[in-house]
Amino acid sequence: MLDFFTIFSKGGLVLWCFQGVSDSCTGPVNALIRSVLLQERGGNNSFTHEALTLKYKLDNQFELVFVVGFQKILTLTYVDKLIDDVHRLFRDKYRTEIQQQSALSLLNGTFDFQNDFLRLLREAEESSKVRAPTTMKKFEDSEKAKKPVRSMIETRGEKPKEKAKNKKNKGAKKEGFDVPLTASKTAPADKSVGADNGVELSKEELIRRKREEFIQKHGKAADKSSKSTKSDAPKEKGKKAPRVWALGGCANKEDLDYSAPTTNGAPEVAPPEDINLIRGTGPGGQLQDLDCSSSDDEGAAPNPTKPSAAKGTLGGMFGMLKGLVGSKSLSREDMESVLDKMRDHLIAKNVAADIAVQLCESVANKLEGKVMGTFSTVTSTVKQALQESLVQILQPQRRVDMLRDIMDAQRHQRPYVVTFCGVNGVGKSTNLAKISFWLLENGFSVLIAACDTFRAGAVEQLRTHTRRLSALHPPESHGGRTMVQLFEKGYGKDAAGIAMEAIAFARNQGFDVVLVDTAGRMQDNAPLMTALAKLITVNTPDLVLFVGEALVGNEAVDQLVKFNRALADHSMAQTPRLIDGIVLTKFDTIDDKVGAAISMTYITSKPIVFVGTGQTYCDLRSLNAKAVVAALMKA
Repeated sequence: MLDFFTIFSKGGLVLWCFQGVSDSCTGPVNALIRSVLLQERGGNNSFTHEALTLKYKLDNQFELVFVVGFQKILTLTYVDKLIDDVHRLFRDKYRTEIQQQSALSLLNGTFDFQNDFLRLLREAEESSKVRAPTTMKKFEDSEKAKKPVRSMIETRGEKPKEKAKNKKNKGAKKEGFDVPLTASKTAPADKSVGADNGVELSKEELIRRKREEFIQKHGKAADKSSKSTKSDAPKEKGKKAPRVWALGGCANKEDLDYSAPTTNGAPEVAPPEDINLIRGTGPGGQLQDLDCSSSDDEGAAPNPTKPSAAKGTLGGMFGMLKGLVGSKSLSREDMESVLDKMRDHLIAKNVAADIAVQLCESVANKLEGKVMGTFSTVTSTVKQALQESLVQILQPQRRVDMLRDIMDAQRHQRPYVVTFCGVNGVGKSTNLAKISFWLLENGFSVLIAACDTFRAGAVEQLRTHTRRLSALHPPESHGGRTMVQLFEKGYGKDAAGIAMEAIAFARNQGFDVVLVDTAGRMQDNAPLMTALAKLITVNTPDLVLFVGEALVGNEAVDQLVKFNRALADHSMAQTPRLIDGIVLTKFDTIDDKVGAAISMTYITSKPIVFVGTGQTYCDLRSLNAKAVVAALMKA
């Protein structure tokens, strides 16, 4: 039984709606629009919202959306057929009203579709019941039962006829000819009678046989002649143009000049790197945007004097005109080859394989049936749609603004608590120190809670960072106020208890921010994941940041999915606290393979708050979505 079925335009106008069991479809449909349609995540045409399953279909030609909702505990096999039939009938019946492309005409239009929908629903339900259940085949109906018993008996020393025939056929296939031709291979070639074992051959078969005999005879001769010419050719020994050294009396010194080219007598020097790109934080603690451009692209310049440029102008023009679509609508067949190349390109750029497939499927659903312009190519259209989808994915629904939230916590006279979690060795402590430096530059006091009581040297590492940050921001520069301090209780203690004591200490001492460092743990370690869920549930931090490295591909998806699942399963709260944002580290080691950023944001719908780009305190940047997508799409 269906809960609802609705048809609306992409502009938000509801054209027709059917109410079944559900009283209202506003909530689920709005959740579908926010989480799938606006976020470019339409890869599987299905969406789950609370107890409902929503299936939808996009009509890109007329900018329509067809949505059906039903209880997710039900298995309705006719839903796909129903939504296709409704889409086809509604589009054909009201084509003239929809093609006017104006909101006023859609509002004034009357779409009386109730009777047609009920008829299609009845037909779809009956078609699902008509299918007879598949029965198991009996032995009497199999091929083995039809064979006589005598044919299955084998005597020792004799080979079955079928096996002998199969061996002959295999030998004939290796030679490249049919079986009748190999049998007549020993026949003399000068016979002109078209007979084989008393059977007359047709004219076409006789011509084909003569042609194959000719190719076989002369092909072997050509192979022998080519081998003989290769063996007869003398091999040249030594260098063709041996290098003459200066001590031996070199006449041409230009041959030995391997120095860099000069311009007006002065050697060409590469332009120095921009110093501002090295520092992640600018004056006043401002966080700079991420720059994904590589040095090779900046230094390389196109060579205008290429001899093949003028030669291939005509061919390039015809190649461009060959890919034009014209004014017809795009189909799956038109985009298939381009999407395959795009999928392989995304995987090569370190995007997880499953996510690359879903992205290409989402682009195909978005463009299928869309009418293209006269001078638009399939490749450029698909690439543009994929770029827009990737930028939308990197800009999720909720944006994390730590400075604004910290000032809001100050008004309520409480510290702002941030918890860092992640697997081993991704750089949690190092990036915690970078974020501490960024907060100190913005004038906030920081208390670092050393809750990694497992790894040897973890507390000493944070103590060193605290000492260096205190030297950069001494109390004398802030009116005698301690700007950064370490709260630690040693090793082997309960991390949740240490975090609770650190938050109480920060509230009493007037610290603005508490940064909680936790031990690294693998996503499959159930006891450690339970301890992390306990720490988050007991202390209720304002922000939970997952620290992941940009070097991983498919592993990023596995880590984030299992961390979120473990936090939900082991939490004692009714509404469990999950990951709020991502810190992407080691971004300076991947060049343009930036696919991990896409994988992490796609699987969690959470923003990348910080990006680590080096080893100093200044190497911290905010994510620039357009720069990341440009690096991702670069060949």
